[in-house]
Amino acid sequence: MTTGHEPVGEVLAALADPTRRQILDLLAAHGQTTATVIAAKLPVSRQAVVKHLAVLDRAGLVTGHRKGREMRYTVQPQQLGVTARWLTNTAAEWDARLTAIKNITEAGSGGH
Repeated sequence: MTTGHEPVGEVLAALADPTRRQILDLLAAHGQTTATVIAAKLPVSRQAVVKHLAVLDRAGLVTGHRKGREMRYTVQPQQLGVTARWLTNTAAEWDARLTAIKNITEAGSGGH
């Protein structure tokens, strides 16, 4: 049975790496670009960028398409939205739990 959290986990794992976050920022700024252009702006090799792009692609954060001999990548923001909604819902659930604990604690101590 699928819980629906697997894509969120992949997104969070992909975003855990600062180089991948930089790659997403560069792609967002350029709209569409190649691994070669990205590598020129980062202190990593083109091969490392390609590996990072593969992780981002598996997480659904980027997509690549061939244009001539080049592979051009673009950001796919949908999974970021799904992940942001999950984080917001999780935060709200924890806020409710903490408020309930606080209320129980205050009621048990007579409000002191």
